[in-house]
Amino acid sequence: MSHDAHTDRDPHHDPLKADSDSQGGSRHPDADPLTDSRPTHPESRRAPLHIDPRIERSHTLPGWVYTDPELYRKQKERVFARSWQWIGAADSVKAPGHVLPRTLLEGCLDEPLVLTRADDGALRLLSNVCTHRGALVVEGEGHVRFLRCRYHGRKFGLDGCLQAMPEFEGVEGFPSPSDDLPELPLEQWGPFLFTALDPVCSFDDWIAPVRERVGFMPVEEFRFDPNHSRDYLIDANWALYCDNYLEEFHIPYVHGASLTGSLDYDRYRTERFAWGNLQFGMGRDGEPGFDLPPGHPDEGEPVIAFYFWLFPNLMLNFYPWGLSMNLVQPLGPERTRVAFRSWVWREELRGKGAGADLHRVEMEDEEVVESVQRGVRSRLYQRGRFSPRREVGTHHFHYLLDQALRRDGRGEGGGQGGG
Repeated sequence: MSHDAHTDRDPHHDPLKADSDSQGGSRHPDADPLTDSRPTHPESRRAPLHIDPRIERSHTLPGWVYTDPELYRKQKERVFARSWQWIGAADSVKAPGHVLPRTLLEGCLDEPLVLTRADDGALRLLSNVCTHRGALVVEGEGHVRFLRCRYHGRKFGLDGCLQAMPEFEGVEGFPSPSDDLPELPLEQWGPFLFTALDPVCSFDDWIAPVRERVGFMPVEEFRFDPNHSRDYLIDANWALYCDNYLEEFHIPYVHGASLTGSLDYDRYRTERFAWGNLQFGMGRDGEPGFDLPPGHPDEGEPVIAFYFWLFPNLMLNFYPWGLSMNLVQPLGPERTRVAFRSWVWREELRGKGAGADLHRVEMEDEEVVESVQRGVRSRLYQRGRFSPRREVGTHHFHYLLDQALRRDGRGEGGGQGGG
């Protein structure tokens, strides 16, 4: 596996790096958190945000990234508003006329949307905001023939097209396409629906590594398991949670009693893709693993878990019994909700192997992540370095996040290739 992607880029060129010797107290209210290196308190100096594409040369994200309110606001627009997000299950809206309000990345983007199933069977995802004066159009799940805003009576079809508006006689240039409800891209993989406001990559490019590795599993037949699905609230930045998930280093130290009996740490490895990465959980002798089909890229290996992370905040954990999805939902600079959702394939394997006690593993992770959040607030902490063997995934995440934050809202970004 190569770690030398993007080696043609000048590692010493950092367009965002400010003078590291600058002095001062609180940041100027107009300062850009990416380019301003002045500290938020006089006792410390602020490390610049720059992730070298080569892990051997790179530093980690500086501590202030995990606490800075201005940077968090920038992440909403440059990271989350430009990435693919899970929006629900495909079978949640079945019959024609069925409508279901959804909120895109609740607590962060908070974009009001509505799923509709039209008479022709087409499933659409529309803005749930009336194009007249901004009221919510659909305020609850139901079965309807059309959508009507209860504020002033504007009527839309289930395809989002404006159908009628009372007392608008004499309005010039009305109606126009801008009076229809905007429609978002809606993509399906297995039983899952995904959307994006302004994606920087195609859905096919984003999901391709998952399809390649677990396409042999009948994901569309998995059964949702509400008894093993729950939300966790964590007093830490969303990126710290991802950092911890993506590195192998902590497994023997944090999960010594919960995972090391099943996982072979020496054979554990991470593979990078343009918009995500995959950790391979290799089992010890006798552990129940996947029956990989002939021609599979990992045929013959004792894989007991495929841990996928897709930029920026989705984790798909495949076990021989099924799937545990972790959706990381930022609630603020130092507050995160993690939604665990489980789908079962082979119930008889549920209590075995690395996916047997996910709640215990989560509690172990939460303790250490919240400890790190307290640590990165320190006036004495700047940033760290990466283990080229054990922190490949975390470095890849930091690089992608750095690149996303450098976009000006118009330019295209590219993922760091790998293998």
